[in-house]
Amino acid sequence: MEANIKNPITVDSTISLKGIVKAIFDNTVHIQIGGKIITMPVADFNLLKGETNSQSN
Repeated sequence: MEANIKNPITVDSTISLKGIVKAIFDNTVHIQIGGKIITMPVADFNLLKGETNSQSN
């Protein structure tokens, strides 16, 4: 039995995850995704796109 994959994930591909920003300390953003909290440097903040960021004014 073979898996029928329509959209394979490749190396260096973009994924979309929804999370809740829990805290911002100095140069890190703490985001809750499911039961885990991950941290991202503010320097990479342009990689994060939320619902309010995606709308143009």
